[in-house]
Amino acid sequence: MTLTLRAAVAADGPVLTRLARTSAAYDGMYRAMIEEQTIDAAYLAKNPGRVAEDDRGVAGFYTLAIPGRAGPGEGELDYLFVADDRQGAGIGRMLMDDLRVEAKALGLPRIHIISHPPAEGFYLAMGATRVGLLPPRGRVTWAQPHLVLELP
Repeated sequence: MTLTLRAAVAADGPVLTRLARTSAAYDGMYRAMIEEQTIDAAYLAKNPGRVAEDDRGVAGFYTLAIPGRAGPGEGELDYLFVADDRQGAGIGRMLMDDLRVEAKALGLPRIHIISHPPAEGFYLAMGATRVGLLPPRGRVTWAQPHLVLELP
């Protein structure tokens, strides 16, 4: 299986939305966080993203919000998803490696990550550091780890 990375385009919106909304990582109480999220042409025009594809289609993606909830000149990882049936194959790591390259090309010194609690271990393994915990708000009824990925 050959995996390629490319820029996300407007036409990807429905597939990326479906991948995010149906992710098993958001089963149970976490579903409320993602069930109304939509990744459309307007979102992708404002927030750069990358898509990992193989011969079966989209295997994963990420998007950056600049600045997002980060400070001026910084970015926030807004979405990072790997298709349920492709997890464990190194796609998440590949997307994070690509994120580092793309963010540095945009001149960003760091990326903030407001993590889904079960994903925190992945981001820590990818080199992020926990800097805080966001309290529950709105549909998110649990605390969210706030991590930072420094880009040397």
